[in-house]
Parts: sequence; structure tokens; C-alpha cells
Amino acid sequence: MSHPLTRVLTLLELLQSRARLTGAELAARLGTDVRTVRRYAAHLRELGIPVEAERGRYGGYRLARGYRMPPLVLTNDEALAVVLGLLAADRLGMATAAPAGAGALAKIERVLPQSLREPLAAMRETLSFTAVAVPGQAPGTGVLLELARASRARTTVALSHVSWRGEQTERELDPYGVVFHTGRWYVVGHDHLRGELRTFRIDRIASVTPGTRGFTAPDGFDPVAHLTANLARGTYRWEVEATIHGPLDAVARRLPGPAVSLTAGPGGVLLRAWAERLEDMAHLLASLEWPFTVHRPGELREELLRLADRLAETARREPGEPPR
Repeated sequence: MSHPLTRVLTLLELLQSRARLTGAELAARLGTDVRTVRRYAAHLRELGIPVEAERGRYGGYRLARGYRMPPLVLTNDEALAVVLGLLAADRLGMATAAPAGAGALAKIERVLPQSLREPLAAMRETLSFTAVAVPGQAPGTGVLLELARASRARTTVALSHVSWRGEQTERELDPYGVVFHTGRWYVVGHDHLRGELRTFRIDRIASVTPGTRGFTAPDGFDPVAHLTANLARGTYRWEVEATIHGPLDAVARRLPGPAVSLTAGPGGVLLRAWAERLEDMAHLLASLEWPFTVHRPGELREELLRLADRLAETARREPGEPPR
């Protein structure tokens, strides 16, 4: 059962979201009875919040017309969730503008009661992250929100893009999805200028103009998988393909990471990965508890054979015998 204070705050949220609610409707939402609703309404009035009660068969409760609540009324759990979200966004480079996160955090702390303000300030000052802070490339808030809106509505946008060389082009894009990855924001979609699937860094998009023409994204298209695979191809030397004869969920727990793509197949899990050194990939595959079949490159099979020879030599070595 939730704390009475939590239910009082929930009553306030309900009254702010609806013009009028009956006592029975509020009792059902709060999991209590009409008499308790009257008591909660009285508590709000004692706090200076003008809750009006209309008597009669069609009566109910509402906030006084023209009354505007302060920007935040948060429970302990809600306040902690918001503060942690802002701190994480700043650490991960996810914030869209440097002053925005700090300003939001300052406003939240300013309107909270002292009993919440002090422990949350302590959290902000003492919280540490195991992840290294990422120097994020902040996109324009309007650009980011417009791309997200168009992606959800499945409508084409016109955008002005500046390349890493400083060259500006005007393009039309069908935005399939917005992705945040390692400190940067990206949009993935069909680029009408090139007539192909492209990925753009959003911090290099100067402006976005919404359009009215709709589009249909490919069935089952995954913007995250496409982005990570696309970035990996440009970073690593070797493209690896193998079938791991094991269950997908278990294999995925053993092989996470942006440079690995796993797909369930009739013979097991199809692995597509990218590696700088085939020796590392051989060690990774050999560490799995399932058998596997290498499809390509052939050089990986040779590396596995060399690894097998080294392991066999180690297994035959007697105690005290130096390695050859």
C-alpha cells in the first residue's frame, strides 16, 4: 500500500490533468474510498491549494479556475529519478546543450522542500561513475526534436547538412530513427540525394524543415543495429562471419558490443562481427561453450589452428619444462 502522502500528491496530479473528477472516480484511481478522498482534498486546501468541491449527484472536485501550480511536486522516488537522469545525461554526453542540464537541475533543487533538497544535493556531489565521461557533441534542440517527430510520424524532412570538410548540402531524408551512441546523436534514414540508406551526425545538421510527404520504413529495420554495424565497418580491419551452434539469448550475453551482430538461424546463431586482430577473434570464439563454424575469412580458420597448436603444446608440457 502506498504512503498517504503519495496518494495526496497523486490526487493533485489527477486534478491538474482533468478539469473535473467525481469523488468515485478519484477513489477508484487512488485505490481508496470517497470519504478518504474528501480528507485528501482537505489536506491540499490546508497547503493553500484551492481544491473546489461541487456537491450533488454530478458534483466532483477540481482546481480553482486560473490557478497555476508550481512547476514541480515530486515524491522522493520521482525526484531521485529526475536528478539521476540529468546527471547520467551529462556524464554520457547525452545532453543537447551544456546550460540546459545544469539549469534544469538548479530549478528542480530550488523548488524542492529542504528534506529532499539536501540528500539530492549530496547525491549530486558524491555520485561516481565507472564509465568515463564522454565529451558529447550537442545537437540543436529544435533539430533533434524535429527529426524525432518526423521519424515517429513517418514524414520526409528537408535538412541542411554540413560535412566534416565544411561542405554544405541540402537534402531530403526519410528519417527511420534517431540514435544516441558513444557521446553523439545520429539519424538513420533514406537519403534522397544519394538514393541510399545513410547515417548523419545530428550535430552537423544546421536546420530541419518538416515536410508533408509520408514514407514507409523497411520491415524490421533496426536503426541501432544499422548504425553500430556501419560504424564498426569503418573502424575494424576484418569482417567475420560464423555460425555459433547455441541459443541466441545465451550467446548474446556472452558476445555484447557494437561490433557484433547476432541473428537467429536454422543452425544456430549467425555471427557477423568486425575485428582489428583475428587473433583476438580466435580467442573469443574458442572461449565459448558452444561449437561454431567459421564462414569467413579463411585467415580466421588458420588463426584458430595456430591457437589450437599452442594450447595442445601447453597441455603436453611437463611441470618445470620451459615453453618453446
